[in-house]
Amino acid sequence: MGKSEKTIVVPHDFTQIGDYALEHALVISPIMENDIVLVHIVKDNGEIALAEKQCEEIAERTFKKHFIKPRYIVREGSIFKDISTISEEVNANLIIMGTHGRKGIQKLTGSWALKVIVSSTVPFIIVQAPPAKRRFEKIVFPIDFRSENKEKIQWVNYLSTYYKTKFYIIKQNYKDRLFQTKIRNNLAFTKKFLDSKGIEYEIFTSPGKKKFYEETVDYAKEVDADMILVMTTKDISFADYALGADEQHIIANHEKIPVMCVNPDPSLRRSGSFSAMGG
Repeated sequence: MGKSEKTIVVPHDFTQIGDYALEHALVISPIMENDIVLVHIVKDNGEIALAEKQCEEIAERTFKKHFIKPRYIVREGSIFKDISTISEEVNANLIIMGTHGRKGIQKLTGSWALKVIVSSTVPFIIVQAPPAKRRFEKIVFPIDFRSENKEKIQWVNYLSTYYKTKFYIIKQNYKDRLFQTKIRNNLAFTKKFLDSKGIEYEIFTSPGKKKFYEETVDYAKEVDADMILVMTTKDISFADYALGADEQHIIANHEKIPVMCVNPDPSLRRSGSFSAMGG
């Protein structure tokens, strides 16, 4: 996740949602000094030539308007495997992908988007609308009882390197004492890191009257957040795809707030250390 990695991957399904994802990449890439690579996956080799023509048209149109010409890769395969594979090949440090929400007939609905996300080691920013602003100045950072919360800290540091970001921490309201202790520990870890880096933040405890993901989105709307930063569920199951893991509801939130999704890193869990993240 160092500055030597210079690529943003944008999966594009030739819909308006794909255009929204590209617009976000065009805002982010000059600040983070990244190249942009469009990715389109086809089901059959016979579709490649037409898809490449469409990608070239998008690249030319983008250059005429923004003076940035994305590269593109068209490949036969599956979006659930090949987006991740291509991202590793081009040394991507970020994937920006559009979703059509939790309902609908389009390819990348909320549940399918989550399945694509968890197949990758590269973080995703999921979008449903064009960029409302040109900077991530307010980011909501939900904290629950999971130890993986600590892994989001490295991305707090990464984002604050490029943006003067204020983080709005929403702490889950739990009555169970064991969960309360775990949440307090995660919060203490987070505060220590933010204080050490001089990063501005506020802390808010969720009311506990609705699902935590609902209160997270409500809070993000209340503070006019530019993005929500979440950790995906470790070892996600088929039931999570079918019924909806919490982050599935957040990435397809009805307020259409962009969501950054980070997958748990098994190597960090094995080492039991977060010193590499500056904590």
